[in-house]
Amino acid sequence: MARKLDPVARRMQRNRSRLKKTAGEGRLRLSVHRSSKNISAQVIDDLKGVTVASASTLEEAFKKSGKKGSDKAGAAEIGKLMADRAIKACYKIVVFDRGRYIFHGRVKALADAAREGGLDF
Repeated sequence: MARKLDPVARRMQRNRSRLKKTAGEGRLRLSVHRSSKNISAQVIDDLKGVTVASASTLEEAFKKSGKKGSDKAGAAEIGKLMADRAIKACYKIVVFDRGRYIFHGRVKALADAAREGGLDF
């Protein structure tokens, strides 16, 4: 008997299946994880199975800046930092993987800041 997925799991499965189609073209994946107090992002090469670059609100440099990870300004700062690190690693074209999160609020702020920082998705 098949198990019925809850709406969050269905949304995540639908999003990941679309990303796998574009991952075959050799594009890297910008994955976002959001919690109630923090947000993190990483650029992942699925073909090699390695993380190329990452940024999080849990890093010491971000904590010392006095910003919070639970608001849009903090998410935008992480997006800019993520774009800088990915470009330094010579990766500019990525696919945005929002996971199970709706493209709204902090996730959207991170994506917009990453685009302004130079990432193309």
